Amino acid sequence: MENYFIEGTEDTPQINFNAETHTFTVSGRSLPENAIDFYAPVLEWIDTTLNENDAMDFIFEVKIEYFNTSSSKQLAKLFLTIEKYVDKHNVTVHWFYEKEDLDMLMSGNQYSKFLKMNFKFIEY
Repeated sequence: MENYFIEGTEDTPQINFNAETHTFTVSGRSLPENAIDFYAPVLEWIDTTLNENDAMDFIFEVKIEYFNTSSSKQLAKLFLTIEKYVDKHNVTVHWFYEKEDLDMLMSGNQYSKFLKMNFKFIEY
């Protein structure tokens, strides 16, 4: 498995998938002009990586400050892609949210309700 990295910008999140630590992190703001185009290679990389590798434990960290509606749909696709492999890989989602940001906590809770993955909510 190889690392995968996309530098974040003002409108796009940083994508950092570390092969050594088995930690996949999406952080920053997600407001890309075209969320489908931005997330397509990320979805493809995750699908290929989880399909081609033996069983492993990994953490999927979501440290997003803000995301728009189109990004929300792509995050759902990202979670659904990962969920296809929960029988093969042990996946834990760490959903980070600021102490006062109840909207972000609620968003994480909504995702957790329709997914078969362990969610851990981390306030900072």
